[in-house]
Amino acid sequence: MTQRIIIADDHPLFRTALSHAVGKVWPDATVIEASSAAAARTEVEMGAEALLLDLHMDDSQGLSALMDFRQDFPALPVVIVSASEEQRIYTAAQQLGAAAFIPKSASLDAMRDALAAVRAGDSWFPEPLAEVDDDLARIASLTPAQRRILGQLQSGLLNKQIAYELDISEATVKAHITAIFRKLGVVSRTQAVLLATKLDADQPAADAGASGSPAPA
Repeated sequence: MTQRIIIADDHPLFRTALSHAVGKVWPDATVIEASSAAAARTEVEMGAEALLLDLHMDDSQGLSALMDFRQDFPALPVVIVSASEEQRIYTAAQQLGAAAFIPKSASLDAMRDALAAVRAGDSWFPEPLAEVDDDLARIASLTPAQRRILGQLQSGLLNKQIAYELDISEATVKAHITAIFRKLGVVSRTQAVLLATKLDADQPAADAGASGSPAPA
């Protein structure tokens, strides 16, 4: 069966750079490019050897998309590719199940090294894993529906607004929020939202355009 590598990034030039790196590691693979998390999901459902996932796309901000893919495709190696280069982001991505984290400032040689490690069944991160964050473990215990509602809480929506957006009853929203509070060990929306910010990955200004992408080798 032909190997398929999915690259999900909304910058065409950077997808090209990643494609060149993938080609060095998986020379016989078919590279599929996607500009959104939704498009990447469609491709992954048809089979994939690995997914290279940008943290910042129109329908995906932060580490929530990583959690969704890891939950729905647990055997799929997910390589995070991002301009967010804080150690807390590396650590969170590793703790949430990423196989590797490639900073967008990395050289093509470093990209190839990271992808080669993933192909060999290993992991690759710019820095060693820092202390495990128990809050992330609690967030990871949420169901997809609970994570969606937590995202709506972050947006400041009221229960009735969340119910309308998700097409569920207000009673169901309240039940989910109660479960969210219990799993996160909090007693208020404010506390839940503060914990949820650990999934955020601030987008540096350099990530606003593709001009900083490495040139294909």
